[in-house]
Amino acid sequence: MAVKILVDSASDIDAEEAKELGVELLSMEVEIEGKKYMDGVELTHRQFFEKLIESSELPRTSQINPFRFEEKFAELTEQGHDVVAITISSKLSGTYSGAASAAKKFGGRVFAVDSLNASLGEKILCRYALELAGKGASAQEIASGLEKARRRINVLARLDTLHYLKKGGRISAITAIAGQMLSVKPVIGIVGGEVKMVGKAIGSKKGNNLLNSLVEKKGVDFGMPFLVAYSGLSDIVLNKYIEDSRHLWEQGTNSIPVSPIGSTIGTHIGPGAIGVAFFEQVKE
Repeated sequence: MAVKILVDSASDIDAEEAKELGVELLSMEVEIEGKKYMDGVELTHRQFFEKLIESSELPRTSQINPFRFEEKFAELTEQGHDVVAITISSKLSGTYSGAASAAKKFGGRVFAVDSLNASLGEKILCRYALELAGKGASAQEIASGLEKARRRINVLARLDTLHYLKKGGRISAITAIAGQMLSVKPVIGIVGGEVKMVGKAIGSKKGNNLLNSLVEKKGVDFGMPFLVAYSGLSDIVLNKYIEDSRHLWEQGTNSIPVSPIGSTIGTHIGPGAIGVAFFEQVKE
């Protein structure tokens, strides 16, 4: 039977999209003000941001333990499938460790891949895995291809607010107050498997220009999956960004795939962010 791709919900793939793509989804548990939800199943991305905005505390996400992976791997292998499991970066969660530990029990039929990413970056790696599977690659070949390709993934996001970085202790209160007074718009990225600030600008327009300059510097490989995304309750800001940045995309595509950002990264960036994820061009 065909190779099955399994992914965790830190990829921002929810139950509905997983069904459309034909991938297996394991949800992470999100706790908001004492109540627990299965991410992407019991809690949509929109519902998450509604609760985030209203909550006085930052939500907490629990890693997926080895038992849940083992249970799912057993189910899929008993159906005759080999499995490639893609997880959130090992530098952001212990989920990969649980997947790798469980995979060892299945005699080379299950491969765990550390995406070294989250959110959009993990999602485009999953989509690449599906392309490889569609071409008839074995589970081992897919895992090897993903581990090679993940080095080329770029995830960048222009934030609208410093509030949630302050709330999570990633910046000081003084820095946040000064930044808000000056309308500072930070740009973050996933670098070496970790979330880091890669630049900042004054105002949304300059923030978007900085984001675009970073994308142009890397160069988008339009032969590979890519996404643009937004966080929060509305995609209005994203649509304006796409229109203003059309020169970045029109050379390589007729349509721009859009994705909402979910809880894993959304907890720290808050609503109003604009994100991009792509494989950078291979330098000759």
